[in-house]
Amino acid sequence: MRASTVVLALGAVLFAIPIPGTFVTGALVLLAGGLSRWLGE
Repeated sequence: MRASTVVLALGAVLFAIPIPGTFVTGALVLLAGGLSRWLGE
């Protein structure tokens, strides 16, 4: 499994947790994982 896949999965989990702050953190982690995948890791 690629590192960007793990980052995307972690971001999705953080995005879905209903705790204040995790929504924004999850979105930023998803963005980082997407950029990592797009740039070729």
